Amino acid sequence: MPSAFQQSVIDEFRANAGQVGGPFAGSDLLLLTTTGARTGRPHTTPLGHVRDGERLLVVGSNLGAPHHPDWYHNLLAHPSVHVELGEQEFETIAVPAEGSQRDELFARVVAEAPGYAEYQAATGRTLPVVVLELPGPRAPAPTVTSLAGKLTEVHTWLRGQLAQVHAETEAHFAARTAHRGAGTPPPPGLGLQIRQRCLAFCQALEFHHTAEDGHMFPAMEGYHPHLRPVFERLREEHRSIAAVQSALAALLAGVAVAEPDRFRAELARMTEQLTAHLAYEEAEILPLLADVPWLPTP
Repeated sequence: MPSAFQQSVIDEFRANAGQVGGPFAGSDLLLLTTTGARTGRPHTTPLGHVRDGERLLVVGSNLGAPHHPDWYHNLLAHPSVHVELGEQEFETIAVPAEGSQRDELFARVVAEAPGYAEYQAATGRTLPVVVLELPGPRAPAPTVTSLAGKLTEVHTWLRGQLAQVHAETEAHFAARTAHRGAGTPPPPGLGLQIRQRCLAFCQALEFHHTAEDGHMFPAMEGYHPHLRPVFERLREEHRSIAAVQSALAALLAGVAVAEPDRFRAELARMTEQLTAHLAYEEAEILPLLADVPWLPTP
């Protein structure tokens, strides 16, 4: 729970389109809502930020305390976060910067907000710099009027996220392969950006499958008992995909075991299984949902 002071800042922020008074008057603030690493509950924190092009930078200063703030531990466990910026709200994936990139971004923050240099001087830990990508311009989303439309929307998002995982992974491996010259080569591993993207994707996929197994499929079976073999196959595919997700998580558990060829093989296996699963589910399930309104009326 936010402290009484934090809650007053949150309330004032929301009531005044991001403008607050008192000690934060004139400051660039945002509200970051993370999912509790241990509780699974949402936690909202007001944070200062520095804008860097099409991204926002926030620093885990904790006022120079010796430990990282709770919100930082939360986003490592659950990378998908909700951001409130003025009147704008959006979901994004929080990615802590690493190595020289972190140092460059911290210098960028300090140039605009020198107080962070004092916080860094007060503690022996390296203050994390977290990157929050701003949403780019998008075409208006089609209006979802049926449960079939909602399922299609979720599947489209999953396919898009998986494509980004592939692209970012290959870019990372290419950078490692291209490393030449003196100095220590980059450490083995996928880096926090790939870790955060993969973790966010896997958590969203797990939530989607849990909702289907626990709610949608049982309800549909009641109306279409002749399709029981279809639902049994879909549940079995959920279990198979979950096993591949576990293998990916094991690779991401430590940078030393994130070997490129092995990771590529696991990612390709999950991609093949998931793509076939989504196609089969759409062929069998979407026609049954076309006339079910979204959101369902009570």
